[in-house]
Amino acid sequence: MCETSRHERADCLASLEERPLGRRGFLKLASLGGGAVLLGSFLPRTSWAAGGTDALLLSCMDYRLVHAVGEFMDGLDLRGKYDHIVLAGASMVSITDKFPDWNATFWQHLGVAIDLHHIKRVVLLDHRDCGAYKVAFGEDFAQDPGKETRIHAKALLKLRDEILDKHPALAVETYLMALDGKVETIAA
Repeated sequence: MCETSRHERADCLASLEERPLGRRGFLKLASLGGGAVLLGSFLPRTSWAAGGTDALLLSCMDYRLVHAVGEFMDGLDLRGKYDHIVLAGASMVSITDKFPDWNATFWQHLGVAIDLHHIKRVVLLDHRDCGAYKVAFGEDFAQDPGKETRIHAKALLKLRDEILDKHPALAVETYLMALDGKVETIAA
């Protein structure tokens, strides 16, 4: 092991990469790996081990809501039971041709989630003050909350209908989240 000042650590790490591991180093790594396997045997099993997740979540990439999205999914009793696809604008892919690859990506992910994880429901979660909507439509919908709700409802409900047309056995839920984490259900 290198004992150096903070300024010399980068050189020390580089020299570690150049040296062979050696018997003692190999045994240390092997014991750490065995410990990880042993620890893993005591951890609770997630739903994938039992045969699949329950849902696929489509949400936006907005960093301001990462924690709130997790809490929302926990509130739906889906912690550890959902796949997550993140696309800027989320359901916006259903009402604009601005990003055609995102639409294709959503449908490909949905197909994989159905085939591989046997999902039973799709959760579509848009949010207010969405920058992707500004980029796609050239308008700041957050300035008019009523108009903002209508444009998100249009996208959410259109994508819901498209999913149900292609996969009628799935349940599809549509939601709109405010920046404070409060969520409203969007229904037809």
